[in-house]
Amino acid sequence: MAKISTDSGKIQHFLSRGVANVYPNKNYLEKILKADKQLSIYYGIDPTGPSLHLGHAIELEKLRQWQELGHKIIILIGDFTATIGDPTDKKATRQPLTRKQVLQNAKDYQKQAAKFINFTGANKAELKYNSTWFAKMKFEEILNLSSKFTVQQLLERDMFQNRLKEAKPISLHELMYPVMQAYDSVMLNIDGEIGGNDQTFNMLAGRTLIKQLLDKEKFVITMQLLTDSSGTKMGKSEGNMLSFSDSAEEMFGKVMSWTDGMIMPGFELCTRVDDKELQTLKQNLAKGKNPRDLKFLLAKEIVTIYYSAKEAEKAAANFEQIFKKKEIPNDIVEIKLANKKINPVDLLITLKFVSSKNEAKRLVEGNGMKVNQEKINSWEKDLNLKTGDIVQAGKRKFAKIK
Repeated sequence: MAKISTDSGKIQHFLSRGVANVYPNKNYLEKILKADKQLSIYYGIDPTGPSLHLGHAIELEKLRQWQELGHKIIILIGDFTATIGDPTDKKATRQPLTRKQVLQNAKDYQKQAAKFINFTGANKAELKYNSTWFAKMKFEEILNLSSKFTVQQLLERDMFQNRLKEAKPISLHELMYPVMQAYDSVMLNIDGEIGGNDQTFNMLAGRTLIKQLLDKEKFVITMQLLTDSSGTKMGKSEGNMLSFSDSAEEMFGKVMSWTDGMIMPGFELCTRVDDKELQTLKQNLAKGKNPRDLKFLLAKEIVTIYYSAKEAEKAAANFEQIFKKKEIPNDIVEIKLANKKINPVDLLITLKFVSSKNEAKRLVEGNGMKVNQEKINSWEKDLNLKTGDIVQAGKRKFAKIK
């Protein structure tokens, strides 16, 4: 078993950096963290998309700190609950996913999470799936579990209250979601759970249920959310996510597109700059330092975590070349095409610049596609390409035709 650290400074950093709330309270968790006993915590991820994103990284960074303190981590893949869909912050019922879709989405999650936490060694993180218990449950067991909650309790959730006011439907399975997440805590028999601040209701339901069924005190850590200027969280469905599958250049460019109001939350939640430097950066911003310079530093810090310092420097130089000097990057990918005559939509799909034909059409219609710096105005008219032509999609994607 790993050596437990009871260092007060490290514990205080763990309990404060990026943390929104601790239940029952921070003093309780600080006390048991200093007791020199290994504790277990879990983080649940529903695989509703093919890649982890920056929203997950906030929790994974905190789990990295937890693992460094010598404590145990369980990553729970919600391969069963994802087929239902978490209603958190949703104004309408989610579209259900098939089990095949869910497992396909989750196939790279462990590899991506390994950028932050260790799945090998003396204190390795574990990966589990909640279909292990839910797929085997009998209807009698489901009824018994649901009897631990009241309809009034579940309807307290703000998104359900909003739907009731707007006369929008609430499906019965959506009411069951927090019950199922609560049962995960029981089946894992863990000491604590971590998640975004928007998951507070679900995680506290687990705290209640594990107390009832196992007579165990479960702590809950809720993390701050990284939001854009409108207060909308960064995530898959909002379309503004920074994905683990993004290239270093794409990550850098996305961070540079963030609003100035996201600079300091970005440093606190998404980087490993120490707390002293964090205060210096905050003071510099308040004193009038150019926000773009700080954002440039933020982008490099983030790319370094996912790739390396070398790749971050390369991405920074690439960004400067494209955006400041308005030049084409030197190291763009060369693509060999079978035919020089090709439809713009098919070309964008072939280059893997978009994931669907509809996305390609929207890109062209929005003047987001260029060939040799000239905008392509129609996706219905075929292109006649030649060797050396430069195809551009958006601001950051380039390819040279062979």
